[in-house]
Amino acid sequence: MKKQLAILDDYQGVALTYANWAPIRKACDITVFSDTLHDREALVARLQPFEIICTNRERTPLPAGLIERLPNLRLINTTGMHNHAIATDFARSREIAVCGTRSDPDSTAELTWGMIFALMRNLCAEDASMKAGGWQVTVGHGLTGRTLGVLGLANIGKQVARVGKLFGMRVIAWSSNLTQERCDDVGVEFVDKATLFTQSDVLTIHIRLSERTRHLVGASDLAQMKPSAFLVNTSRGPIIEEDALLDVLRREALAGVALDVYDIEPLPSEHPLRTMPRTLLLPHVGYVTDGMYRWYWPQTVENVIAWLNGEVIRPLRVI
Repeated sequence: MKKQLAILDDYQGVALTYANWAPIRKACDITVFSDTLHDREALVARLQPFEIICTNRERTPLPAGLIERLPNLRLINTTGMHNHAIATDFARSREIAVCGTRSDPDSTAELTWGMIFALMRNLCAEDASMKAGGWQVTVGHGLTGRTLGVLGLANIGKQVARVGKLFGMRVIAWSSNLTQERCDDVGVEFVDKATLFTQSDVLTIHIRLSERTRHLVGASDLAQMKPSAFLVNTSRGPIIEEDALLDVLRREALAGVALDVYDIEPLPSEHPLRTMPRTLLLPHVGYVTDGMYRWYWPQTVENVIAWLNGEVIRPLRVI
């Protein structure tokens, strides 16, 4: 009897086109789901038949409470080598293998700068005006001489910081575990948290979500920002306290906010963020590129084939 394999949250319906799944089809029946279920009981009912679950990043969390209700599950594969939404240690304690794939920080760093440009130069509003038969309707903002604040200076933050320097920006950085040596290596100023928020003209977030960083950016931090400042988050939604962010947006206390990530994804259609002024909203596309998918899905196939042959490759890292 063939094993049952599920591909979750394939929003664009492209997972099967980015790799050769033929070797797996000999041993597995493949079912692709293009939607995300948030209801626990509905999700359990959907996933119970499957021995292999292939997730796409954190789109569907797999906490211990869900995993323990999936008696057939034997392999979890996620795209990327880090996934805080999977209870990896718990899964392994139940002899469930957990594997990942290679990832690349370039795509998110690139999108970050695309969002900064679009936000500061009002590209969406100008595009809409042109398509409606109009002409110039806004006054944009330049980058040279302004201060770029980078919250988190790991791989993505480092790339974003270096681009800011190319544009003649003063670049400052902070995170709870950042060091002077790291800042010297990247060539940016090491500041404290308060300075990061008070002096940034553009503040961009590039840290992993964990219990330590959840709601790291709260109401008091946002209140320190200049009314003329711009805030960008391409990391994870819960790093910013959502209620505090909504309050800032309602009061138009910042010049603009660009978001690619949210507390709940997909963002509910009636969520208040969808109607807030001075925002640029994208549907978590930071890692969604052709190049990234050409890593994710072929390596997913390799991981499954290896497991079918009794080997576990690319075991997921636990942070």
